[in-house]
This record gives sequence, C-alpha cells and structure tokens, in this order.
Amino acid sequence: MAGKATVMVIDDYENIRRTLRTILESEGYDVLDTPTAEEGLRALEEHGADCLLLDLKLPGMSGLDALTKLQANHPGETQVPVVVISGHGTVGDAVQATRLGAFDFLEKPLDRDRVVITLRNALKQRAMARQVDKLRQQVKGRFEMIGKSSLMHKLFDQIAKVAPTKGRVLISGESGTGKELIARAIHDYSPLVGSEFVKVNCAAIAPELIESELFGHEKGAFTGATGRKRGLFEVADGGTIFLDEIGDMAQSAQAKVLRVLQTGELTRVGGERVIKVDVRVIAATNKDLAREVEAGGFREDLYFRLNVVPILSPPLREHREDIPDMVQHFVREFCAENGFKVKDVEAAVIERLVQYGWPGNVRELKNIIERVVIMSDDVIRVEDLPPFLSVSTTPAFDLGRYRDRTLREFKEEMERDFILMRLEEHEWNISRAATTLGIERTNLHKKLKAYNIQRGS
Repeated sequence: MAGKATVMVIDDYENIRRTLRTILESEGYDVLDTPTAEEGLRALEEHGADCLLLDLKLPGMSGLDALTKLQANHPGETQVPVVVISGHGTVGDAVQATRLGAFDFLEKPLDRDRVVITLRNALKQRAMARQVDKLRQQVKGRFEMIGKSSLMHKLFDQIAKVAPTKGRVLISGESGTGKELIARAIHDYSPLVGSEFVKVNCAAIAPELIESELFGHEKGAFTGATGRKRGLFEVADGGTIFLDEIGDMAQSAQAKVLRVLQTGELTRVGGERVIKVDVRVIAATNKDLAREVEAGGFREDLYFRLNVVPILSPPLREHREDIPDMVQHFVREFCAENGFKVKDVEAAVIERLVQYGWPGNVRELKNIIERVVIMSDDVIRVEDLPPFLSVSTTPAFDLGRYRDRTLREFKEEMERDFILMRLEEHEWNISRAATTLGIERTNLHKKLKAYNIQRGS
C-alpha cells in the first residue's frame, strides 16, 4: 500500500506538518498538507487523498466542523478515513470525532510508530471497505430487477413501501418469475441490509429434516445427530429469512414457524432451552395458499401471519414490453462473464422472444440468452435460437379446407393442430406444453391418445 497512497495533513503548526511529511514520505506515502480546514477540504475535492490526518484545534473552521462537513458530503463506507490529532485539552472532542466516524485519534506529542501503525490500519480498512463495496455492487448486478412496464413500476413501488418496515411479506407467483429477487430487494433496501439474508427452499428439504434445518438440533436428537447444530432461524437472527416455496412445508414445521412468528422463540430438536431470535420473515410460493388452507394442506393461522403484505410477482407474458431490456441486460451480463465483447442482437430475435409465451418466465429467458451468447458469433441471429423459437410453427389457416366438416369435426381438428403446434414450440416437453395450453399434464396425455398425436405426426 505504501508508495501508492496519498495522505493529507491539516494542521496549523508548520513544525507538525513538516515532521509528519518527513515520517510519511520515509514510509513511501505521497503527502499533501494545509494549515486550515477550509484549504484542506478544497484540496481534498481537487486532488483527492486516501487518508486524512486532521487537527481538531484550527483557526477558522474547527476540525470537528470539518469532519462533520466531510461526512455529510461523502457518506458511505468507502469515504476517506480520518485520523484526528488532539492536544491534551481536546481529548473530549476527539472522542466526539470518533462517534462522528473518525477512524482513530492521535494525542500530541505524536509518537512516530503510533502514527505509522494507525495510518496503515486506516488505509487497510479503507481497502477492505472498497472491496466489500465492489462485491456488493457485483452481487446487486446479478440480482438486478429489470423493467419499465406499468406492472414492474407497481412492483417497485410496493417494494419501496414495504422494505423500510418490519412487515412480513408473502410473495406469490409462478416459478421463474423472480420471487427471490423481490425478497432480496426488500432486504437490500431495508435497515437490515448489512445483516444476514438466509434463503430456505422448503420444497428441497425432506419433510423429516425441515425442522432440524430451520430450528437446529442437539447432539443425539436423532440418528446421525453427532453434534449440536444451529438452525437457519438462528443463523438469520438480526436479519432476514426467506422461506421459498413455503406451500410445500410439512405441517409439523408449520406449527413451529408459527410459534417463532408469534413469540420470537424457538427450541432446537431434542433440546429444552428456549432461544430468542429477532428475524424478519419473507415467504414465497407458486401455489394458491388460500386454496391450500381450504383443502387443509396449510395452516390458516400461519397463512394470516405471513400474508401481512401480499406481493404478486407477475408472469413474463403479462409484461412482454420488458423483454427487450431484459435481453440486452442478460447479453451484457453473460458476455462479461465469459470474456466476450458485447454482442449485438438482431431485431428479428427480439421479435421472436417477445412473441413467445414463456411458461418458464424470466428464468427460462435467462437460460436461453446464456445459451445463445455462448453458441453465437459476434451477432445473435434467429438461427442461433432453439428450434422452437427459430422456426415459425404457426400453421397456415385456410377456412376453406374445413368447408365439408361438421362443427364437431372442425373443433377437433383445430384442437389437434393447436396442441401439435404447442408441442413443437416446446420441443415436445409435455409439462411446458400443458402449461401454455392451460391444462393439466394428465389431460394433455389423454388428448394425445384421443387424437393419436405422436412425435413426427
């Protein structure tokens, strides 16, 4: 770090400035110095610095006032660290300065080793803060929500309103619509942003293990419990826990989650000690939880506890106007990830993508863009798209050919052609075709058998 960092010294005593310059330059730092806070702040704006040594007793603007102004003009973790210099009579002010954000304070007469070590630590902390900020921006970029449509603006408004509060949120929507992105955005724009964000996929954890995962267990609580384990609610203490696919949670675990929401208390599996936790709960589901409650698959009391602020994550087909921006964003992201120059996208590609039904929503779009970025040349063309997107499968419609059909025959033939078109669009993926047709898989299988539809027919 020495030799690369610039240190600014603000002190009205020339001898102190000269001494500090000698010490710091011998350590390899570049040094700027001024006798007043006003000159120092102007020089800082003009030339910049990596650390500031600031005397508190100055003519004109005091060091404390300069620090307050500096913090107001440059908020954030990566601002210039300030080490204040205090005489015997200003120690109280030095303590106040550290409360205002100063890194440390040095008492006169200055000790050379203390100056060097304090400065080194301040610069090290700033470097670490910059790295954390860089990583945070990278993570934020990967979880960025894209969209200018009225639906997305409404969603952003809801996030902005609920994020600063402590309200529980239930996010509903189809798979792949970005429910986790919404949950992360709520956390990132809340007072809990610096704390834990713990995601739990309730559908991916076996029912017999969900309680252990959420609430932890004590040694010997069950076969294989060779030691004590903290649960995810404990891990998230002071932060946010995101219960994804909560509609698939076992009934026994639902009762314990309800207790945590009601009392803020939990007990590990096999334990007796009550553990207090303070956790914001955000839940998500692709099921209709109200219907699940009616059917007895989900606890009504838990549903009402979770559904304080309901947010709907819209399917992509309902805001197709956002697809061009999403495509460009994903292209830039995957080009950067793979070390490619950003690729152009043919207008015909965007047109095909906007027209498609997207049963897999944004997740499906992102996967397809990653594929075409990797497999295309400098320009992404229609022929780079998967077959169900690159080839028009819409059958030509000629009403005259049905002139000799009965109404029933017309309906059956049209239904057969329409089903066949959807199957070809989705490369004969039965689940996706059924989703876009708006019917159950079992119903689609029955129709395939009734119409004798086979691949290649």
